[in-house]
Order: sequence, then C-alpha cells, then structure tokens
Amino acid sequence: MGLLNSIKDHFTNAEFAVAPNKKVKTICADFKKAFGCTLAIYKGKQLADGDLTLNQLNQKTSKDVKTSATAELKLKASMKVGDAEKLFNDLFGLIVQIKDPAGKTCVDNKLTIGQAARGE
Repeated sequence: MGLLNSIKDHFTNAEFAVAPNKKVKTICADFKKAFGCTLAIYKGKQLADGDLTLNQLNQKTSKDVKTSATAELKLKASMKVGDAEKLFNDLFGLIVQIKDPAGKTCVDNKLTIGQAARGE
C-alpha cells in the first residue's frame, strides 16, 4: 500500500500555495483542509497571531519576514515534512511545525506530508 500511497501523493494537493497577504489562521485552515495535518506558525518562540497576515507579522516582530519573495510557496503531499518547514523559513523567515491532525505532536521531518496525514 505504501507505493500506491506514494504515487497518489505526487498528484494530491499539487497546488497548495501560500501568499504573504494571507492571514495566518487562513493558511493554517487551508493546510488542514488540503493535507489533514495541523500547521503551527511561529514568530520567534511564540505562536503567530492568527489574525495577522504574513505581511503584518513583519511589522510586529524584530526578524524580517521575507514577504517580498517573488517565489510563491507551493507544497505537495509528496514533500518531506522537513523540506516543507524549511521552505517557510527560507521564503518567509517563519518557523513552522507540521503536527498530527489533532495538533498535539510534531510529525517526523523524514516523513512526507502525505504519510503524516495518513498517520504512518
């Protein structure tokens, strides 16, 4: 079943994108809807305010959020969790953690987002 799921992950949610003008809570809700996992977005060591956009986070904190990045962040179910988390940091200067659907435990960075969603 693992091979079939891996192939499916390459075609599932191929266009999940994050833009700097989206609110944190919208990004998190869209992520959960697309992948079934919880996305926690941090600014520094604290959870980011869900009512702020990524652009607004830049004005509220000391570390610059790279909202002028021309590349749009796109995630696929076939991506490794660690790679997806690194993309958020590289493009937006944000720390994110992908967690299980209940939002209680962080997912192993070596799993794909699809595997995490299936609880593998």
